[in-house]
Amino acid sequence: MPSEKTPPSSKLFKKLSHAIFGAPKRLQDTHLFHKMALIPVLAWVGLGADGLSSSAYGPEEAFKALGEHSYLAILLAVMMALTVSIISYAYTKIIEHFPHGGGGYIVATHLLGEKAGVVSGSALLVDYVMTITISIASCCDAIFSYLPVHYHHLKVPVACVLTILLIVLNVRGVKESVTILAPIFMVFVATHIIMLLYGVFTHADRFAPVVSDLGAGIQRDVSSIGVMGIILLFLRAYSLGGGTYTGIEAVSNGLQIMREPRAQTGKRTMIYMATSLAFTASLLLLCYLLLALKPVEGRTLNSVLADALFSGWPMGKTIAFITIFSEGALLLVAAQAGFVDGPRVMANMAIDSWFPHRFAALSERLSMRNGILLMGVAAIALLFYTNGSVSALVVMYSINVFITFSFSQLGMSRLFIQRRKEDPKWKRHLSVHLVGLVLCVTILVITTFEKFTEGGWITLLITSVVIGLCYMIKSHYTKVRKGIAQLDETLLDFPTSGPVNTDPVNHNEPTAIQLVSGYSGFGVHTLLSILTTFPKTYKNVIFVSVAVIDSGSFKGAEEMAALENSVREGLEKYVDLARRLGFAAEYRMAVGTDVVESATELCCQIAEVFPRSAVFTGQLTFRLEKFYHKMLHNETAFAIQRRLQWDGITSVILPIRVRV
Repeated sequence: MPSEKTPPSSKLFKKLSHAIFGAPKRLQDTHLFHKMALIPVLAWVGLGADGLSSSAYGPEEAFKALGEHSYLAILLAVMMALTVSIISYAYTKIIEHFPHGGGGYIVATHLLGEKAGVVSGSALLVDYVMTITISIASCCDAIFSYLPVHYHHLKVPVACVLTILLIVLNVRGVKESVTILAPIFMVFVATHIIMLLYGVFTHADRFAPVVSDLGAGIQRDVSSIGVMGIILLFLRAYSLGGGTYTGIEAVSNGLQIMREPRAQTGKRTMIYMATSLAFTASLLLLCYLLLALKPVEGRTLNSVLADALFSGWPMGKTIAFITIFSEGALLLVAAQAGFVDGPRVMANMAIDSWFPHRFAALSERLSMRNGILLMGVAAIALLFYTNGSVSALVVMYSINVFITFSFSQLGMSRLFIQRRKEDPKWKRHLSVHLVGLVLCVTILVITTFEKFTEGGWITLLITSVVIGLCYMIKSHYTKVRKGIAQLDETLLDFPTSGPVNTDPVNHNEPTAIQLVSGYSGFGVHTLLSILTTFPKTYKNVIFVSVAVIDSGSFKGAEEMAALENSVREGLEKYVDLARRLGFAAEYRMAVGTDVVESATELCCQIAEVFPRSAVFTGQLTFRLEKFYHKMLHNETAFAIQRRLQWDGITSVILPIRVRV
C-alpha cells in the first residue's frame, strides 16, 4: 500500500530540527570522512584547547598553594614544563600503538584487562563531565572578573546557557562547532603571547633578585620547616596545580575525528598542544613571581596580571579586557573536549556492553547525540551542585584524570616490558612511561589526601557509582547474550529436507517482509514463528536489514564497506534458508544511522511493490519486565510498528523469550 503523506506537524518539527541542528549528512558522499575530519590546526583548537585552557586555573592554584613561599614558583614553572613534556611524549607513544583512538579506556582494556578498563573509562567519563563544568565555570569567572560583584549571582545561570549552546553546536557536528570557535582560540593565543613575553622582557631586571630570593628562601625555610617540609610544600603545590595537565589525553582519545594519516595528525596536534601549554603555564607562574602578584577577591590572578601589565598602554584597560575575555572564551572552547571525547569513550564502552548500546548510535548529523545530551545534562547538574565554584571543581577534576593517566602509563609500561625482546628501544620507551607513572601517581595520591574532605570524596563516590552501574549493565547484557546464544546453537544450522525454491518472487502473491539484523538464531526463530503462526499463508519472504552506521563502524570508508558486506552476507544466508524451506525469497538493505527511519522507509517502498504484504519483526521478551529494560534494549520493533501502522501497513511483532 502507498504510504500516507507526512503530517504537517511532523514536517514542521523536521524543519525546526534541521534549522537548529543542521540537515542530515549524506552517507553516500565518497568524500564524507575527508570533509568531517580535522586537520592538525583544527584538532588543536577542538582538543588542544582543553589543555591550553587549563593554564587559566592550574598555575593559579599551584601559586596560591605556595603561600608565603612564592620563591619556589620558579622551580614550579620548570617542573610544570617538564611534566607537560613527559606526559605528552608518553601519549604520543599511545597514539602510535592505538591509532584508532579511545585513549585511556582502550589502553587500559587492551593492556591491563577489562576490569582496569572499566575503572579507567568510568573515571574518564566523570572527568569529561568535569572538563565541561570547570571550563564553563572558569569562563564565567574570567568574564565576571570585569563585572561588579552584585552581578556575580548570575554566574551559574549564564554557565547553564553556555552549556546548552555547546550542546546544540556539538549535535550539529564536531567540525562545525570547532570552526565556529576557532577565532576565539586564535585571539587567546595572540593576546597571551603578547602578555607573557611583554611581562617577562619588561621585568627582566627582576630575574637576579628572584634567583637570590630562591636561595635565601630555601636557607630560611630549611632552618624553620626543614628540607622535608620544603619538599612536601613543593609537592603539595605541584599536585594542586595538577589541573594544568588535565587536557593532555584529549588528543589520543579523539583520533577518530582526525584526518588521515590519523597517527601523524594526532602526533602533530600533540606537539602543538604540549608546546603551547608548557609555554603558557610556565611563563604565567614566572610572571606571577616577577610581578609579586597577590590574590584579589572576586578576580582571577590572570586578570590581575593583565591589568598590571597593560595599565600603562594606550587603551590598556581595553587590551586587558580582550585578553581575559579571550581566556574566558577559550575556556568555553575547552569544554569542546568533553563534548567531543566524552561521548566517544561512552560509545566505546557501549560497544563493549558497559553502557546501554544506544550510546554507540549516531544521529543523522553523524554526531553522538545521546552521549552529548547526557554529558551536557550532567555538567549542568554539577554546576548547580558546586554553585560554579572553580576551586571545588579543580579538586574533583584533577583526581579522576590522574586515575586514567596512571592506568595508561602502567599499561604502556607493561607493554614495553613484554616487548623487550622484540623492541631494541624498549628501555628508552619504558623509562618515559615509568617516569610518567611516578609523576601521575604522586599527583593523584597527594591531591586525594589533601583534598579528600574538601570534595575529593565526591569524585571518588560518583566514579564508584558509575563503575557499579557499568557492572550491572554488563551483567544484564551477558545474561541476555547467553539466552540468545542458545538460539544460535539450536537454529543456525537448521536442517531442511524439501526441494529448494528457485522461482522469482511474485509481486501479486502474499508476502512476508521480515526485518532482521545479522544472521542469527534470533532471526531464524522469527522466520520459523512466521511460518508456524501463519501456515500456508505466505508465498514470498522479503528480508530487510539496515546497515547501521554507529561509532564502531564510522571510522572510515573501509569500515563502512565492511559493514555493508557483512549485512549483505547475512541477508543472503536468510534468503538461502527461506528458499530451502520452499519459499521464493529476496532481500533489501539500506545504510543509515537511524534504524527506525531507514527500515520504515524501506518497508513502505516494498509494500508499494508487494500490495499483499505484512511486516514482521522479533522483539526480546522477559518474564518480568523491569524499568531498565527499555533503557538497555531499544524499542525498535514498537517504533517501526507505530510508523507503519500510521502508513496503513500491517505490522506484527513476534515475541522472542529470553530467560534472565
